[in-house]
Amino acid sequence: MKRRIGTARLGLPLLLLLGGCDNWQSALEARGASAISLKHLIILIVAVCSVIWMLVMIAMIHALWRRRTAWRAPLDLVPPRERRLGWIVSICTGLTAVIILGFTVASFFTTRDISVAGQDDLTIRIGGLQWWWSVEYLDPDPSAGFVSANEIHIPTGRNVRLLLQGDDVIHSFWVPSLAGKQDLIPGRTNEITIRAERPGAYRGQCAEFCGLQHAHMGFLVTADTPEDFARWARAQRAPAANSADDEEIAAGRDVFMRKPCAGCHSIRGTQATGTSGPDLTHLASRAFIAAGLLPTSRGALAAWVADPQTLKPGNNMPLVPLTPDELRAMSAYLASLK
Repeated sequence: MKRRIGTARLGLPLLLLLGGCDNWQSALEARGASAISLKHLIILIVAVCSVIWMLVMIAMIHALWRRRTAWRAPLDLVPPRERRLGWIVSICTGLTAVIILGFTVASFFTTRDISVAGQDDLTIRIGGLQWWWSVEYLDPDPSAGFVSANEIHIPTGRNVRLLLQGDDVIHSFWVPSLAGKQDLIPGRTNEITIRAERPGAYRGQCAEFCGLQHAHMGFLVTADTPEDFARWARAQRAPAANSADDEEIAAGRDVFMRKPCAGCHSIRGTQATGTSGPDLTHLASRAFIAAGLLPTSRGALAAWVADPQTLKPGNNMPLVPLTPDELRAMSAYLASLK
């Protein structure tokens, strides 16, 4: 992100628009192989349908004009004219069938390429929950895998295989600049392959109505160069930062462990091992919190912890009673998790 905006309620969409994101959320701003194929399919269908519409309009205008110039003449459907009209109708029907068949074949091959996976693909398991995203980077070596939330980093020039799982209701994973939509359905695993050809930040969104905060279930896909991605992944595998020398941060860590927070969230390297909420190990390294609702800052973290239901009504995070000193200390601790 080139610029941060401090107004907490702007949210991810407006912040990306004002903050200089590399592209906006649009299927026509294609930056990945799958998205480019879908864009070409859209252009093909729109172009063919536009030509058909123009031909129909020309034919209709021609017929109306002929009828206007000879409106008093009786309609003389002699056998040769009937046969000619029959041939015209038959040809138009045949062309319609051919066009629909062509659209079907083009759509089949385009959508088939969306889920093509290879042996060397980076594999990420995405979980859709009300209303946030769990992100788990898988690796044959279990020690090399790690967990994040609401923010996905991928290397450019490499296919990324996403395993999509819904944990509560049906969600839909959609990054229009990189690929098409794919549903996350409880009880099954769907797959989609994304690929970014150049570095940038690409906004994603749940595209299936999933409840009260469906509109506030966004995420960010950041495409890094392979070198930058490798550095980011090494940092993510590390346990949480230990700022024991800072008294306020140490006090905030104690508050976090004493309160119910540690039962819902995980912070690697600590006793917090909860799984019902997002992993917070490197929370402060993310651009946004609450699935794109708030920019990551100490003030936004304090506001979220103090009253999550006011900011995002209906979410599953309970209100944890904190004194002002405890809230200040906890916000300092959360802001240190980089």
